[in-house]
Amino acid sequence: MTEYISGKRLFRVVGFDPSHRQLKLWSEATAIDETSTRVEVWIGHVELMFLKPYYRDGLHIRRATETEFAELRERHQLTEEDAEWTWMLASDGSFVVSGNPSWREAEFSLMDRESLFDHSKPWPPVYPAQWGTVV
Repeated sequence: MTEYISGKRLFRVVGFDPSHRQLKLWSEATAIDETSTRVEVWIGHVELMFLKPYYRDGLHIRRATETEFAELRERHQLTEEDAEWTWMLASDGSFVVSGNPSWREAEFSLMDRESLFDHSKPWPPVYPAQWGTVV
């Protein structure tokens, strides 16, 4: 898939592990959003990021356009090779230079409080889930 669009969900940054260069964003099931699923976005090999702590209108993860990348390249001294790995997260200019973002979604009532990206557990899980990677 060439992009991930979440709809009007509230996402928050739940963690960044600098030693493993991993970024995690979650959207919990809420009555306000009228959602019953949790969505988790995992981004590895992070080199550079410009984020907000919350995204109230959801995420739209896609590769930066040539125009967007040209501006980011000049502003942040990126190399031409970074163009392939620069992902826009929302229309507000948030971005990350990283590996391919991945997402997972499952019904909140079916999963426990552990992360959908708990790599010690088998995937796919025994409960219904959806997942994908932005390429």
